[in-house]
Amino acid sequence: MGNNRYTHVSLFCGAGGLDIGLEQAGFKTIWANDFAHDACETHRLWSDAEVVEGDIGKVDFKSIPDADIISGGFPCQGFSLAGPRKLDDSRNILYRYFVKVVELKQPAIFLAENVKGLLTLGKGEIKEAILNDFRSKGYHVTLNLVNAADYGVPQDRRRVIIVGIRNDLYSKGIEFKMPKPFKKRVTLRDAIGNFPHPRPEDVCDAPYSSRYMSRNRKRGWDDVSYTIPAMAKQVTLWPGSPNMSKVDKDLWKFGLGETRRLSYQEAAAIQTFPKGMKFEGSLTSKYKQIGNAVPCQLAKVVGSQLIKKFDEIRRL
Repeated sequence: MGNNRYTHVSLFCGAGGLDIGLEQAGFKTIWANDFAHDACETHRLWSDAEVVEGDIGKVDFKSIPDADIISGGFPCQGFSLAGPRKLDDSRNILYRYFVKVVELKQPAIFLAENVKGLLTLGKGEIKEAILNDFRSKGYHVTLNLVNAADYGVPQDRRRVIIVGIRNDLYSKGIEFKMPKPFKKRVTLRDAIGNFPHPRPEDVCDAPYSSRYMSRNRKRGWDDVSYTIPAMAKQVTLWPGSPNMSKVDKDLWKFGLGETRRLSYQEAAAIQTFPKGMKFEGSLTSKYKQIGNAVPCQLAKVVGSQLIKKFDEIRRL
């Protein structure tokens, strides 16, 4: 993958969607951490990084190797009911660890990914508190709201990309900007149109809940997918399924014919994992790893921009 000329440390790595994309762009992941066993096992299947499984809070930060870039998609569950005064909420301890690692290691650049909802929590004050926290550690921080569908991912997936450039480098003209959206979108037909019919054991067959039936869950072959979720039973329908029709407020029904969810392999392709990527664990775990990931293609696009920044740094 790539020329791997710059080193990368990954926090909350999961199965490695972000890491794969960064490696495709030219980074080398040398150390990664996640709490989930199956995700770590999956990461080890494709990566030769040191993958440390377990609570990041129990890791000696001094044992984490120095790297050119540190990345992570820090969890934000603790922010959902909180105002800025709750940034010390115990549920947000993982976010605080991310900040501490950046403060200790002082990489040239850090990269964080999060959900769109982060922008509006606490009427936007939580977002500002987070950005200011990173700024206080010596970084110029920018935030970008992007839709992965604009960058070669066959899926509507709106996410926040936070990039921090160390102040001494920013003062010398090193800045990050997202590239312009691509002119052409990749469709479901492009991504999974030639996939064989999946095995029954590769498709979630849990009952469809009232929540699932409360809205349309199907997009066509020439569109992009809805967001791939982490919960298997909430995964949207295979585009070859019959159209759903609305029968009442917050109530839809299936059409006649074969209706099924996307298989985990189809979900992985929509998340732009490499063809044939293997995932460890149960079917539910596989869907979770896939749905929690940063799309590899989006990470590659961001990583390619960051490689340019590191090349500029090298020439300083």
